[in-house]
Amino acid sequence: MRPALQFSALSDATRCRLVEMLHERSRPVHELAAAFEISRPAVSRHLRLLREAGLVVEERQGRENVYSLHRQSLRTLAIWLDRHWNDRLGRLKKAAEGSVPEPQMEFDL
Repeated sequence: MRPALQFSALSDATRCRLVEMLHERSRPVHELAAAFEISRPAVSRHLRLLREAGLVVEERQGRENVYSLHRQSLRTLAIWLDRHWNDRLGRLKKAAEGSVPEPQMEFDL
């Protein structure tokens, strides 16, 4: 899954709260919807976006849809962030220490 799609899915406060709730344990849709002051169909739309981003998985259990956090997707996203962040911090450290080489100018002679 592309990080941009996952970040986009997490850019909404409701979806972030859903992820937090699912971090605790898997939950059926009706339980998730009860925690919000929006309609159940609206919560289902948020869950669909999280599912399409690969952040949650949906499983049919009898007459209920139960959602779980797809923890591996979050790990993959965390690894991507760490790699990006560490690269930027490394560059900042070099710049602060003055160890960034001066740009070289090439001349045709």
